[in-house]
Amino acid sequence: MGIIFKQSLKNTLIIYLGFLIGGINTIVLYTRFLKEEYYGLVTFILSSSNLIMPLIAFGLHNTIIKFFSAYQSKEGKDRFLSSVIFIPLLISLMVGYFWDFFHHKIVHSISGENSMVSNYTIYIFIVATSCAYFEVFYSWAKVQLQSVFGNLLKELYNRAAVMICLFAVYFDLITKDEFIVYLSYAYIFRTFLMMAYALGLYRPRISFSLPDNFLEILKYSAYILLAGSASAIVLDLDKVMIPGKEGFAFAAYYAVAVFIGSFIEAPSRAMTQIIQPLTSKSINENNSKEVESLYQKSSINLLIIGGLFFILINTNISELFKVMPDSGYSGGEWVVLMISFAKLFNMSLGNSSAIINNSRFYRISLPIGMGMALTVLFLNNYFYYDLDMSTDGLALSTLIGILLFGTFKLWYVRKKLNMFPYNIQTIITLTIIFTVFVIFKYWDFNCSEILIFKFNISPMINIVLKSLITIVLYLFIIFKTNVSQQ
Repeated sequence: MGIIFKQSLKNTLIIYLGFLIGGINTIVLYTRFLKEEYYGLVTFILSSSNLIMPLIAFGLHNTIIKFFSAYQSKEGKDRFLSSVIFIPLLISLMVGYFWDFFHHKIVHSISGENSMVSNYTIYIFIVATSCAYFEVFYSWAKVQLQSVFGNLLKELYNRAAVMICLFAVYFDLITKDEFIVYLSYAYIFRTFLMMAYALGLYRPRISFSLPDNFLEILKYSAYILLAGSASAIVLDLDKVMIPGKEGFAFAAYYAVAVFIGSFIEAPSRAMTQIIQPLTSKSINENNSKEVESLYQKSSINLLIIGGLFFILINTNISELFKVMPDSGYSGGEWVVLMISFAKLFNMSLGNSSAIINNSRFYRISLPIGMGMALTVLFLNNYFYYDLDMSTDGLALSTLIGILLFGTFKLWYVRKKLNMFPYNIQTIITLTIIFTVFVIFKYWDFNCSEILIFKFNISPMINIVLKSLITIVLYLFIIFKTNVSQQ
């Protein structure tokens, strides 16, 4: 576990620094420098690109992780990488050829504000293609057990680029209309940085001979493509739906709430980046004991750290919304609670997705992904349109979908591989999380209003003081009960 600890520690620090910058961008800068309509536009464009990215990537970022370690010779590895590296390029060219059709469909879906979005749909395609190739080369680095630089680019670079562009808008170096253009350039440059790094770690000799298992590779990629597309639908469909009904401002309000609720998954993202290739390696070596060990340890440790951030976020959320200049953001408390609970449950599943995707049972990932996507799509329409529950309905549909199909993953891994991540330590940890949450949910410091440059900092003082007490109490109980696994 040495390499997991070292790289996970670095990745965790990078991710939390990235989330800190992202939090400043989301809570302070976006809401003041770009305003709701343009922030909603940015959210729509990035979410739309996330829906298209799995198609262009064709699941190859997962395919590389699954198959690379199975080749024993350099020749086999070179033939494998040579056979997959140009596939996203071919797909992106086909998507680009039909982009005029996609453009009209996108504009029509939000016809109420089409004058604002019509000039920007091409950047959906540009960002999607850039992200697809970034993920491919990031996986290229992961299979060399080098995830830190890619993680730096994925989690920190993007948010730093956003911050720079936001300050450029504030100082009138660029206009609000140009913001998404410069942000797209940043995505392109990031992809070239990742490509250079990955090729520096392992440069294959280009071969025009296909590997013997090329059909198996294509079949696996197609399954993962569909499953990945389904996951993208679950994560980003709601942000794409909002502008057509309620406008870009409401998309901005929802995006802020989802970002805050998603903050707790940072350690999961850090651990997954290194544990995924190790899970694949252990499965390829038929080392079931190591797979089970990774499963249980990732589950309890992610639940512990995720539980802490779940408490911190949801006990401070009302004060956090007071920091924002527009009252529209303050209606997202239920969204934050539901999204953060969904993320916490997902973290408790440990590396279950990596186990399924890299085992011989990987085909089940397709019905799981499609089932979740269809469930969320149906519930989105039912809650959002039929019951008119606004963005609370979108968050509720996401929560239900994750709970249903996450539970199915638990059952499936148990049935097929006889592995289960939960035990008495899980019950104790959940009891601690619930107890500390209840204690601090309805208690705050009574801070008088303190203005610095017309900015009221009393909510931030309340958050800091309350969080310090919460962290000390939570960690004290966790260490005393000894529920963590090393």
